[in-house]
Amino acid sequence: MKRSAIVIGAFLLFVACTWAAAQEITIGVDFSTTGASASLGIPNMRAMELAPQVLGGQKVHYIYLDDASDPATAVQNVKRLISQDNIDVLIGPSVTPPTIAIIEAIAEAKVPIITFGSTSRLVLPMDAKKKWVFKTTPNDNIFCTALVDEMARKGVKTLSLIVVNDPYGESWTTAITQETAPKGIKIVDVEKFNRDDPSTTAEALHAMSSHPDAIVVSAVGTAADTPSKALYQLGYKGMIFHTGGMVNADFLRVGGSAVEGIYSPSPPMVISEQLPDGYPTKKNGVAFLKLYEAKYGQGSISQYAGHVWDALKILDVAIPVAMKKGKPGTVEFRQALRDAMENDIHNVVGVQAVYNMTPDDHSGIDQRGMVMVKVVNGAWVLESYPKF
Repeated sequence: MKRSAIVIGAFLLFVACTWAAAQEITIGVDFSTTGASASLGIPNMRAMELAPQVLGGQKVHYIYLDDASDPATAVQNVKRLISQDNIDVLIGPSVTPPTIAIIEAIAEAKVPIITFGSTSRLVLPMDAKKKWVFKTTPNDNIFCTALVDEMARKGVKTLSLIVVNDPYGESWTTAITQETAPKGIKIVDVEKFNRDDPSTTAEALHAMSSHPDAIVVSAVGTAADTPSKALYQLGYKGMIFHTGGMVNADFLRVGGSAVEGIYSPSPPMVISEQLPDGYPTKKNGVAFLKLYEAKYGQGSISQYAGHVWDALKILDVAIPVAMKKGKPGTVEFRQALRDAMENDIHNVVGVQAVYNMTPDDHSGIDQRGMVMVKVVNGAWVLESYPKF
């Protein structure tokens, strides 16, 4: 009798453990923690190190991979996470080119992702493949509206662009061209450079040659420092604007005095303490900023950490909805999780924005998720914010 009780107990323990494992959600993580986009991927990873082990009432298991800022490596990582680890959802990649590269694989496997690539091309126009892609970065028009409105307020009439020669730069060239014309701002020159170019002196000279009122630099991470340094060394005296993919401590460190006085649109978390009381994201933004900097040091905060934190918030809301329709590890659960992110994210207040996802908008961010900042004495300072 005693032996039978032991056997039954062992069996029940096995069943309980098996059930618990079946309920655990597997989250794949692909970031650019090395390579050209490391200044974005590292804060992504740091935020993940603060991630909870329970989301939406369910235990989660994270599997981390580094794509080295390389689209081909990102594809390999994602295929491994799908085939070997049977992930339920992917967080990442950190930037646009690797995200574009993996869309085919994630759509074929029906795995939803929350990426931090910023270009609208990742989710627009919506189609059968992009419907699996969500992002906690604002679409180009949200960034661009804030940027162009600020230029108009400052009296800019002529503008040169220096853009990185990749999908991010292409998308921004289109967005700025469309947004500036109604404001009476004329684009007089567009120069392109490669993300890993050691110098952009020639591009800066051409951009300056038309004597524009302002120059816009469009690049992400520390690659955005290169044109800024060239303009500084050449003595350009006009206003310099950036497009928002570089609001972090590394950009300030690498740019030094060359980036003093530049303007950029940015999600509000990095300057959340400077926001007026009552701003919708201030409370959550300040709480996360303090949590992050308590671990990584004063001034270490990055918008790319905030993007991760908001991705976790979205999953926290979507997971309980998906659990009603499928078990983790199944295609039914992945489909239900995708559907929940699309249909059940309403007025979710994150640290960066207030999210309202729809079948046509997998970013879900309005102008409340965007402010203008300026570099003053080597720090980010709030320049302006939308009034609601």
